[in-house]
Amino acid sequence: MKAAVIQSNYIPWKGYFDIIHDVDLFIFYDDIQYTKNDWRNRNKIKTDQGPRWMTIPTGSQSNRLIHEVELPGGTWRRDHFRKIEMYYRKTPYYNRYKSFLEYVYLDQSWKHLSKLNHFLIRTIAQEFLGIKTKFADSREYDLKGQKSERLLDLVSQAGADVYFSGPAARSYLDEAAFRQAGIEVVYKDYTGYPEYDQRYPPFCHQVSILDLLFNCGDEAGKYIWGWRSRKGTAPPVESTRSVIEAPAQG
Repeated sequence: MKAAVIQSNYIPWKGYFDIIHDVDLFIFYDDIQYTKNDWRNRNKIKTDQGPRWMTIPTGSQSNRLIHEVELPGGTWRRDHFRKIEMYYRKTPYYNRYKSFLEYVYLDQSWKHLSKLNHFLIRTIAQEFLGIKTKFADSREYDLKGQKSERLLDLVSQAGADVYFSGPAARSYLDEAAFRQAGIEVVYKDYTGYPEYDQRYPPFCHQVSILDLLFNCGDEAGKYIWGWRSRKGTAPPVESTRSVIEAPAQG
């Protein structure tokens, strides 16, 4: 059984959904330290001025776990909706997803960042991209240890024998301990994604999945994982023997 364990991100890029598609079980890992000015509470959209951040205000408190981060009231939800509408309303498939955006940004009042991120990721993965992967939360497990040891405990309890990881984890992952536990570690390679018709050239890969959905609709999966099947190639992953450059989002 293949599993991945990643912190929840705000409307993440296509690579995040690529690794979800690769595995049988995807575990949100939000009971660890919240990192400020990271992908947890912000992402980029494409504008006529190039990629621009959309950031959820989360306050200045540093000593808290991701799932403990509370969201403020105020205008940020309406501001994000207006920005998305401003730059994407003329894309081919914006109207298909508009009611979803209205529900998220105008109809709901989210108390915690994790709740918002989980809802966005699961809905996009399952309903818009047709991914069949099961989702879980690390808080469902009784975990011990720190960093790599804790992660190994989580993957073991989940019953996985293959662990898919973003390449950034190479700096702290105890690969020998995973091998000893009978778990193969596979590092995701996020290179090679084909370009699609994107507004406001030049093309940029490092933007929210919304950009791909608005521009390609039901064809979005072809630009995340489908292009590999057409080429008859295996999924772009690397064993623990190879060194991979870290991606920007996972």
